Amino acid sequence: DKAQEPVEEESPAKTVGKGRPTPKMKQAQARNLRPLVPPDRKASAKAAKERIRKREDEEYEAMRTGDINRMPKAERLPWRVYIRDYVDARRNLGEFFVMLLGSILVTTIAPQLSVPMMILLYVYLIAVIIDVAVMWRKLKKKLIEKYGEASVAKGSRSASYAWSRAIQVRRWRLPKPRSPKRGNWPK
Repeated sequence: DKAQEPVEEESPAKTVGKGRPTPKMKQAQARNLRPLVPPDRKASAKAAKERIRKREDEEYEAMRTGDINRMPKAERLPWRVYIRDYVDARRNLGEFFVMLLGSILVTTIAPQLSVPMMILLYVYLIAVIIDVAVMWRKLKKKLIEKYGEASVAKGSRSASYAWSRAIQVRRWRLPKPRSPKRGNWPK
């Protein structure tokens, strides 16, 4: 009779499910909670400022040296690079706004020349505005042709970027011009 009974082999105990009880919802939620305010607020704020400062220093150094890969994201946009190269390749009247300093010196030395200098500065200002407007019309056509309407859309701020760069003295511009001399037009 015993030969007909099946023999049960001892096997290692199998765990059913995941082997541990499911945590209660309260326990699971409590485990995922993080305090809104860190324990040491001053230290964490100082660490955050330090991280931001380090990133900004790296970005500034990249803009100073011309390393496009480490520049801020806005400066890496292809149409921004094109705008920079285009503005840096041409002579801009706005660059010579240093004339203002000369006019201040002239008016302090010879006050009778203050009215003619003021008229001269207004004429210069109008010429700069016309120069920038003409530059932007040409540049806008090239940008649309090369990068599409998105490059000159209102949100892209391409126009203000171009004219602000055009009125800066070339050696003070950031990011630095890629070409040391004028005339190297972008392709």
